[in-house]
Order: sequence, then C-alpha cells, then structure tokens
Amino acid sequence: MSDPRLESPISVGGCSLRNRLYRAPLLECAGNGPDAVDALIADLEPAAASGAGLIHQGATIVRGEGGCAAPGMTRVADPAFVSELGRLTDAVHARGGAIAIQLEHGGLRSMEVWHAGYRESNPGLEQLAVSRPPGALRALDRVGMLELNPRVMDTGEVRELAADFGRAAANAVDAGYDMIHLAGANMGIIQQFLSPFYNRRDDEFGIDPQTGSGIRFLECVHDEIRDRAGDVALITKVPSESAAPAVFRPRLSDDDAVRTAARLAAIGYDGLVPVRCSVFWDMSIVRGAFPAAAWRAESLRPGYVEAFGGPGRAAAVAAGNWVQSRYYDREPGWNAPLARRVRERVDVPVFLEGGLRTRGELDRYLGDAADLVGMGRPFYAEPRLPARLLDGDRGTEAVCEDCNNCAVAQAAGASGACRTPAVLRRAGELREEGAYDRTG
Repeated sequence: MSDPRLESPISVGGCSLRNRLYRAPLLECAGNGPDAVDALIADLEPAAASGAGLIHQGATIVRGEGGCAAPGMTRVADPAFVSELGRLTDAVHARGGAIAIQLEHGGLRSMEVWHAGYRESNPGLEQLAVSRPPGALRALDRVGMLELNPRVMDTGEVRELAADFGRAAANAVDAGYDMIHLAGANMGIIQQFLSPFYNRRDDEFGIDPQTGSGIRFLECVHDEIRDRAGDVALITKVPSESAAPAVFRPRLSDDDAVRTAARLAAIGYDGLVPVRCSVFWDMSIVRGAFPAAAWRAESLRPGYVEAFGGPGRAAAVAAGNWVQSRYYDREPGWNAPLARRVRERVDVPVFLEGGLRTRGELDRYLGDAADLVGMGRPFYAEPRLPARLLDGDRGTEAVCEDCNNCAVAQAAGASGACRTPAVLRRAGELREEGAYDRTG
C-alpha cells in the first residue's frame, strides 16, 4: 500500500479493484417499482464505463417495511427483487468495475419519525429504537417537528435485526454484488447502536467500555453476514460525532472512533470508512452552501409541506438548514485527519470521502490518509466523472459547486440529481468536448 497512485489496483477482502477511485454512496431514489433496476443501471453503470474501480449503490433497506430514511429508497428484503438486481451487477462487471451495496435501517431517522405525510399514510409502522430517544429528539416531538412513538428493541429483536442484515447480504451476493457496505453513520440505526448519545442499553448491546461505542451490534452483524453470505468483502463506516455542537453529549469522539475501527479490523471487517459527523442527520455530511434555490423552488414546496407537516414547520427546517450551513465549514477531505489516525492503527484498507473535488486532492491523500478515495455528490452532475479524473492532471476538478440543491430536494421526494443550471451547463460543455469519452 506504499506510494499508491489513483490508477493502482488494490484488493479489499479478496475483491480486486482496477484502481483506487470509487463512487461514494448516494441516494438514487429508485425505489422498488417495475423500473427500479433500470433506474439504478442508468445511475450507476456510467461510473463503471468511465473507469471507476468501485461503485457503491446507496443506502438500501434490509427490511420489507419501515426503516427508510428518505423517500424513494430501495429495499432488499425480497429475494425475488434482489435477483433482478443481477442485471445491474452484470452491467457494472461488463464495464470492468466492481459494485458494493450499502445496507441500512434508519431507526429513529426513519420517515415514520420525521415525515408527516408518510406517518399519516402508514400509521401502523413501528419506530425502532436502540433506547429511549435522547432529550433533543423528545423536545422536537413536543413542538411537533417529529412524532415519537418508539419501540425499544429487546435483545432478541436486536439479534433478529442483525440477521436481517445477514439475509440481505446473502441475497446481494447471490445477485452478483462484490462488496457489502454497512451504513454505519448519518444517524442510521448502526450509528445509533454505536453512539452513547442514543445507546443507553444495559444488555450485551450497550456501550463497550473499552471502545467507548456500542460495537457489539456491528460484531453481531459481521457474524450474521459471514454465516449467511460467506467471505464477501465487508466494509463499514466508522463514525466520530465530534462534528456535533458541544452541547450534545455524550457522543463518540475521534478517539472512540479509532478504538472502534481497530476492533472492527481485528474481528474481520475488510475495509473501513471513517467519517466525522454529528449526532443528527444534518449538513455535517453534505457540507457546503445553503441550498437556497431548492428551498425556494415552487415545484418542491408541496413536498416540503407534506414532509414536515405544514408551511410553518417547513420554514423552520429551512432556517435550521441555514444555521447548519454556517456552522459546518466545507474543506477538502474533512474526514482525512480521522482517516489518517485509523489507517495508522489498522492493516485493512481505509476509504476516504468528504469534500474531495480535484485530482490533486485525491492524489494528496492516497497513501497518507487513505488507500481508496471517492466522491459522491459530484456524480449527480457528472455520471462519467472518472473519465476526467483518471485521464486528467492534478488540476482537474469536478464541476460540482457544493450548493446542496441536489440533497435537500430529496426530502420533498425529488430524485437524486443536480439542479443547478450553471453546473449542468459546464458539464454539458465538457460532454460536447468529449471529456467523458473514456471507455474503462
């Protein structure tokens, strides 16, 4: 792993990758309808065709109902549907790439907690919780921004949830996926198990004093996946919650994240994705500008009103979004200091994403903070971005402006797409110039 180049091949848990550039997980918003697989192929195949070594399918839900953190998420509990995803994996493999599927359950981040319209349409859905919700969420419940009615899982139910991750992984391997990626951050249920902000359990799935995290759930998921899916390459995000405002405690520190990462590598995880996030699903994971254009868009307003339970509450969420945009500075490679510390402690590949936008930034962190480097949001505007990065010099830069108009619109049920005219215009000019014509 010494002095690698972006073009250098690498193996992650026996999965051979042609280079170290990956498309990070994004919300494809493809759902499970009759056109879902075609939509996923249209979103993901271009990254493989233009040279990316690894493509991540974004967060997909391991249960047949509940657990979706945003509208349009795909579920992988049904083996018949997952078998159809073989068309997607075949398409990626035909282009020389490898594909990972990111497995998720939202827990207290799920739509049955925060999306008013979804709650009204699905009144019988249970809200799964690791422990009694923390005071900050209970306060939002009291003012009507959330509706909490959680079911705190007992020990047997936690084990059954871990088994659902294992079953979903086994289905994915049968469909040809090369790697399983656990969504261990962004306030999903795995982060809720890991985090002392959420986890106050007194059984085996509580906080481990040696790591400072509730690592037992990830150990159990690992065992379920190995039992059901074999030796498939298995990676997970490893969160530090140090980006959260200091008032929110207890939380996972960088030190906790490093100790957790070392334990995960020791028990058999094949790769780790260290991330510095908050205790909430906020702009700590999509740092950049306040997405003013998306909040103002007339076509999206009904979706925001439905999601947040009225125009006043939608306006309050927008105001909070503005505050977050001021709090979370965007800097290239904001996860790099944590990733570097993790890489010094483990002997498995470390993945780095978060604010990387130029070929020079990718080169800078390879062999230093990471063994593989990736981008996420820029792919909304440039599905064939790897062609430019792999063939370009250090100054080659994604056209993404980090305006976040792509991200916040998804709360209103919009698809994952770039909506900024100047960005799309520049991508169109590059397309006409043949900048994306690379074939593998």
